[in-house]
Amino acid sequence: MKVYNTLTRTKEEFVPLQEGKVKMYVCGPTVYNLFHIGNARTFIIFDTIRRYLEYRGYEVEFVQNFTDIDDKMIKKAQDTGTTVKELGDRYILEYYQDADRLKIKRATVNPRATEYIKEMVKFIGELMDRGLAYAVDGDVYFSTKAFGTYGKLSGQNLEDLQSGARIDVDDRKKDPMDFALWKVSKPGEPFWKSPWGEGRPGWHIECSCMALNLLGETIDIHAGGTDLIFPHHENEIAQSEGRSGKTFARYWLHGAFINVDNKKMSKSLNNFFTAREILEKYDPEVVRLFMLSGHYRTQINFTMEVLDAAKASLERMYNALNILHGYLGNAPLQGAEEEEQLKGELLAFKTRFLEKMDDDFNTADGISVIFELIREVNSRIHEGSSKALVQEVIDLLVDLGSPLGIMQNPVGGDLDAEVESLIEKRQQARKARDFALADKIRNELLEQGIVLEDTPQGVRWSRKN
Repeated sequence: MKVYNTLTRTKEEFVPLQEGKVKMYVCGPTVYNLFHIGNARTFIIFDTIRRYLEYRGYEVEFVQNFTDIDDKMIKKAQDTGTTVKELGDRYILEYYQDADRLKIKRATVNPRATEYIKEMVKFIGELMDRGLAYAVDGDVYFSTKAFGTYGKLSGQNLEDLQSGARIDVDDRKKDPMDFALWKVSKPGEPFWKSPWGEGRPGWHIECSCMALNLLGETIDIHAGGTDLIFPHHENEIAQSEGRSGKTFARYWLHGAFINVDNKKMSKSLNNFFTAREILEKYDPEVVRLFMLSGHYRTQINFTMEVLDAAKASLERMYNALNILHGYLGNAPLQGAEEEEQLKGELLAFKTRFLEKMDDDFNTADGISVIFELIREVNSRIHEGSSKALVQEVIDLLVDLGSPLGIMQNPVGGDLDAEVESLIEKRQQARKARDFALADKIRNELLEQGIVLEDTPQGVRWSRKN
């Protein structure tokens, strides 16, 4: 398995620190609002990578934090007349509601920044002891010039970074690029006690500290959106490696942005969508399929037309499963001799799927392999195929969908039961020669996108593409 490491800018063989186990940290949301579709892509990408690692037999310890103290949260709490803690409590629950619907697996641990204040104070003290941080009027800053390899993740030296970055002007800092580890509290803000006075942690220190305490000094994978490469992840490396003298993360993975109608998503452009708004109109698996239709390092474009295309693609997948389930009831126990060869040819698609996914988690090509398999299945599996072969193909399709989080709604669920009930009513109407009722039921189903096909083996149904 090869992964693209942002740190080295190359694809590298993936070899975890401990055989069979992966320690993975993904930067999570700041919990002051519902997460938007850009956040959703990041969460789905790294959920899929985690799923695939588990699919390949790894035991994954997956940590994703909640930032529950920062400037945005303080302002939102003040504007809405609530406390920062109440705001965090609310939007963590809202996060779980939307993430669960998107079939994003719960993390092994979802730490809150405010649960690790004591550990952050200790961490900052250790940086000061090593001459990497300094205090000024109750604030504490990391000294970027004291960390010799600052800039190695973003691939720039300190001077280039300084000329190209937005820098908070503060004459108290030794260098403009130095960043806050601890901030003195302002009136009315939440605060915690520290050796430097009452205040709160800076943003960057929280992930370094939680990764250390939950996963150790060196982890396998650290991940997030490309917007976090600089300064957030750059600063995490400086803090963590400055404190320990060890490699912080061996592989750095970053997911690309999402555009809306070929423009950057922005409330001012009126092209801003929360995940919840999209889930009101589209099935969660449709959203996942769309998000994974491009390689995770490739920017994708969001439009309703593209989502509609993803919906049609997902329906093709489920139609294939529905047809196969339709064959099962009357499938013969014994199949033709050539079935063994066919079985081998179909199982070869799994090998191809693994090859694509092992190449830096290429979901786009992996999905293409699934559709090639479906085309083969549609042309070569039929009513005369044996029960064992049909079941094996069903299991194969569901198996390939599992690391992607698609094709996981079992055929025969609530919707299928409702359709089957209407089909049975139609059959009874036909037996009673009530053709007007039978046609009425067929038309009702057609309006729902359900197409009926009368065959010698009975009625089969599929969803209209």
